[in-house]
Amino acid sequence: IEECFQQAKNEAGLDHYQVRSWRAWYAHITLSMLAHAWLAVAKSLAIKGESVSPNQT
Repeated sequence: IEECFQQAKNEAGLDHYQVRSWRAWYAHITLSMLAHAWLAVAKSLAIKGESVSPNQT
């Protein structure tokens, strides 16, 4: 879990926010975690040798 959070901090900017309101913090954390999840899937597909395309279903 700690490694996952460290990767999210480094790759998706999880720790780059300024807390001004709850809604802004929530939006930032949600988008950062979504970006980290997409990067993890893209990395696993690249390791397998599959192409990463937004039009794949």
